[in-house]
Amino acid sequence: MKNKPFQVLLYYCYTPINNPEEFREQHHLLCLDLKLFGRIIIASEGINGTVSGSPDNCKRYMEVVKADARFASLEFKIEDIDELAFQKLYVRVKDEIVHSSLHHIDPSQKTGKHLEPQEFKQMKDQDDVVILDVRSNYEHAIGKFKNAITLDIENFRDFPDKAKELEQYKNKKVLTYCTGGIKCEKASAYLLEQGFENVYQLHGGIIKYGIEVGGEDFEGKCYVFDGRITTDVNTVNPKIISRCYLCNEPSDRMVNCANADCNIHVAICEKCGWEYEGACSIDCKSHPKKRTYDGSGYYRTNLNGYNPALNAIRKPKKIQDNS
Repeated sequence: MKNKPFQVLLYYCYTPINNPEEFREQHHLLCLDLKLFGRIIIASEGINGTVSGSPDNCKRYMEVVKADARFASLEFKIEDIDELAFQKLYVRVKDEIVHSSLHHIDPSQKTGKHLEPQEFKQMKDQDDVVILDVRSNYEHAIGKFKNAITLDIENFRDFPDKAKELEQYKNKKVLTYCTGGIKCEKASAYLLEQGFENVYQLHGGIIKYGIEVGGEDFEGKCYVFDGRITTDVNTVNPKIISRCYLCNEPSDRMVNCANADCNIHVAICEKCGWEYEGACSIDCKSHPKKRTYDGSGYYRTNLNGYNPALNAIRKPKKIQDNS
């Protein structure tokens, strides 16, 4: 099999970073040196990223990151791809490495028991087990584990409110999962905090499950936060579970509505995609902010002379003298 020309790396690590802004600068420069593109979030609680580049440069990046003792436990999920998954490089400092309403939870102190993919596979069908998807609606609409419980949430920060609906499962073993594992770190810890006793999480998430055990019983495709929109996971017993938003025929083609003001993420079959020009409705098709549809449902940002080195090094903010 011919090797693919690019890779995409998905990773996270909860670990103290004492000076996030200084580390952000160093990391941005590292990515520039290795010609990597992607999105990286840095916070005092750790790092969360997805980057894409050549296999050689991705390998070097992993070596440099793992050489830092703070990231000794970090695991990379590696996928081979035909095209770069990103066109730009964003390295940003935020309050959290995944946006939640669970600021008080430190996964390095308390979290659900990690299950390797093979362990998850062996446990998931047991009678005393429930499988819980902690992702947002548009993610589990295109793909989820067979018989998984899903929550009606638009954003992960809504998880604590919706978790109240899970009281009936307190006597069960709860197996949580998400794309790469990061959301489960805080979601499983929150369930433990609420009195659930047997809480587990799929280590490495859906992506690692697909890589290591073939993705058995993950139905549909996995939503990813890069230019691919979705990726195939199940090579054992794949199944389409989503339907076209417009005609209701089975379809797993995830599309961002061509109307930039709408931009909802829904499944739209190829026929309707062309008929509606990538829009999710007649109104969106005629909207003045409708983008040009190329059949992919992903709209690349106009680079307009974009320079990935922009903002790599920031000038210190001036301290105002009010004396």
